[in-house]
Amino acid sequence: MTGPARWRLAAIACGVAFLTVACGSSSSTASGGSSSPAAASPSAASSALCADAAALRTSLGKLASFQASAGQGAVNEVKADLANVQTAATNFANDAKGEWQPQTSALKSALASLQSAVQKLAANPSTTAVTGVVTALGQVTAAAGNLFAAVGKDCPGT
Repeated sequence: MTGPARWRLAAIACGVAFLTVACGSSSSTASGGSSSPAAASPSAASSALCADAAALRTSLGKLASFQASAGQGAVNEVKADLANVQTAATNFANDAKGEWQPQTSALKSALASLQSAVQKLAANPSTTAVTGVVTALGQVTAAAGNLFAAVGKDCPGT
C-alpha cells in the first residue's frame, strides 16, 4: 500500500474513532425528578424497542471499530458494517412506530450520506473522498447522539 493510501485510511480511522467516542458517550444521566422510569409515560418504550436501540448502538460501534491497516479491505468492511447499521436503524424505526421520528429520519439521512461518501471513496480514493467520509461520519455521530439522547429517557442505558 502506498503512503497516500495509508494516510487516507488513517484519516478515515480518525473519523470513525470520532464516531465511536461520540456514540459511546451519549448516554444520559438522570438528575432529580421522578425515579419511576417507563411507568410514568404512556409512550414508554417496550423492552423489545430498547433491545433494538441497544442493537443499533452495537452496530454503530462495530462500524467505528474497523482496522485501517486492512487496506482496501477496510473500505469493504466499512460497507458491510454500514449495511448492518442501516438494517438496525430500520428495525428500530419500524418498531418505534413513529416515536422519535425526527431523530430516526435524521439518522437514516446521515447514513445514506455516509453510504454515498463511502461509495465515492471506493470508486476514487482521494483526499476529497476521505473528507467526504469524515464529514458524513460527523453527521452520523450527531444524528445518533440525538437519537440516543431521546431514547435514553425511555430506555436508560442505551
